[in-house]
Amino acid sequence: MREYKTRRGEYLEDRVEDMKAFVETYFGPVTDTHEYSGSELYVVGQPDNPVFDRVTAGTVEYSGKKNRLALDIEERPAEEIIEEGHFDAAEEAISLKNNFLEEATGRDAKARRDSMKRDVEDDESPDTAV
Repeated sequence: MREYKTRRGEYLEDRVEDMKAFVETYFGPVTDTHEYSGSELYVVGQPDNPVFDRVTAGTVEYSGKKNRLALDIEERPAEEIIEEGHFDAAEEAISLKNNFLEEATGRDAKARRDSMKRDVEDDESPDTAV
């Protein structure tokens, strides 16, 4: 499960008023819910795009700091997709994921990558406090 931050000065709940409807718009009907870090996420058990096997998405709420978007996409094996001839669906899957994340967070793919790199660098830096 990956968590994504919104742009500086923006809040997820302002960008996405109805998370369930938002998830359904991009991936298909919600079939279940899943508890993650004390928050309830939406599960799409049979996504509209045949590349996706299962999608879990929603808002992870934190007290004292901004909420984040959580997203976990399980994809079918590439061999199956190619065998079934879903070439267009594979291209569409990438666009769906990127558009979903950009609309919810206000960050494009490059900004999300840069943010994740900074988070990893912060985690790896040794403590300098004496």
